[in-house]
Amino acid sequence: MNQQNGELRGKVALITGAGSGIGEATARLFAREGAKVAALGRTADELEAVVARITGEGGEAISVLADISQADQMERAIGEVQARWGRLDVVFANAGINGVWAPLEELSPEEWDRTININLRGTFLTVKYAIPLLKKQGGSVIVTSSVNGTRIFSNTGATAYSCTKAAQVAFTQMAALELAKHRIRVNVVCPGAITTDIDDNTQHRNIEKEKEPVEFPAGEIPLTRGKPGTSEQVAQLVLFLASDRSGHVTGTPIWIDGAESLLMG
Repeated sequence: MNQQNGELRGKVALITGAGSGIGEATARLFAREGAKVAALGRTADELEAVVARITGEGGEAISVLADISQADQMERAIGEVQARWGRLDVVFANAGINGVWAPLEELSPEEWDRTININLRGTFLTVKYAIPLLKKQGGSVIVTSSVNGTRIFSNTGATAYSCTKAAQVAFTQMAALELAKHRIRVNVVCPGAITTDIDDNTQHRNIEKEKEPVEFPAGEIPLTRGKPGTSEQVAQLVLFLASDRSGHVTGTPIWIDGAESLLMG
């Protein structure tokens, strides 16, 4: 296997939403850096394809099928990791959905709950059940939030999604302080426009009539002249936060958006 620097050699990493996008890119990068990877998601075919790519490159990985919003499934998932490797060093709580984007009057309670349950409850359950294993030797937790709800509030209709993203930052900072004594670091990445499949689970409904008129300068992402970032770029940031190079960094949100949110906030 073409390992780069082996920064995670000997460590075990759990990555949620590992079947595509940022999760897949991070799973493959972690494996190249020597980590044993538990790739967790809800779609067996996607996970098996990711694991096959990792093992085909000489890495070690397993697929873990679970819905992050379901406590029993996440408890079982952590148990699978423990049974396989006996430890857990890195948790990347990455899975999430955009959900329904609609005016508040038209957003149903069920649509609201689904977004909250997957994005926020899912983050809580992922971290909660991982803590006993992380406490054994310390470790790193990284949460995927967003520029939405942290710096950008102009995406009309994205209220449920943005609320979960804002709450994930607060969750990270609360958890970082609580878990510091156990040598567990907790940080959060806030991507802007990134080329992923998340738009596939987005439903826009009647938002144009509520949208406030906003004019942006030509090219919404200054660093790349409008070109979105890549999943691999986010994965490199997550690797830094998972590695010993960030050993004194905890409770910290990091925006990775090419200065997009500085224009659009």
